[in-house]
Amino acid sequence: MSTAIDRSPEGGPIPRGGGREAIAAAAREVFEQRGYHGASIRDIAKRAGLSLSALYYWHPSKQDLLAALIEENTLDYFRRCDEALASAGEDPADRLRALVKATVEYRVQRQTESNISSREWRNLEPSHEERLAGLRTKASTIWSDIVDAGVEQGIFRCEHPADARRSAQAACNAIAQWFDPSGPVTMEELVDHYTRIVMRIVDLRP
Repeated sequence: MSTAIDRSPEGGPIPRGGGREAIAAAAREVFEQRGYHGASIRDIAKRAGLSLSALYYWHPSKQDLLAALIEENTLDYFRRCDEALASAGEDPADRLRALVKATVEYRVQRQTESNISSREWRNLEPSHEERLAGLRTKASTIWSDIVDAGVEQGIFRCEHPADARRSAQAACNAIAQWFDPSGPVTMEELVDHYTRIVMRIVDLRP
């Protein structure tokens, strides 16, 4: 008789009894499948192979667990961006290309995490929303610093840099909502397409 094995969003088995990691993997699955309000802390504990008391040891409430996931997801995205920009040089166009690539790849490779962070932010309680607000500001600043530098140097010719930043960032972030890994478009093609789109948005100088 075969035994079903729960899978993580990355395709691997959820580590039974793995504490924080098991809870995070289970919570990502349950939130993705049922949404924050449809998920119960009992369901998450069961999916993780842990008792409720063990889950509460790590996270005192479902709300704290959601906040921890969003924070972890966002910091992971920042690490990807930092790594990409560290080797991109100082040219704003090269840096923007690197940022687009890092963002597209993250939204494709971490679709579940990206969708939870974007969809469930509205369900954060005010105390958590206030604590994590700086992460949202930093996410925008990463883009605006590059766009503003390109405009100042005459490399980007967009008349409204703030609007250009919002459009470029939103377009790349939205990929997680619709991309189908089994579809005809590869991640490499997606990176190329969105790099071209973003460069048109900022009006890269020929």
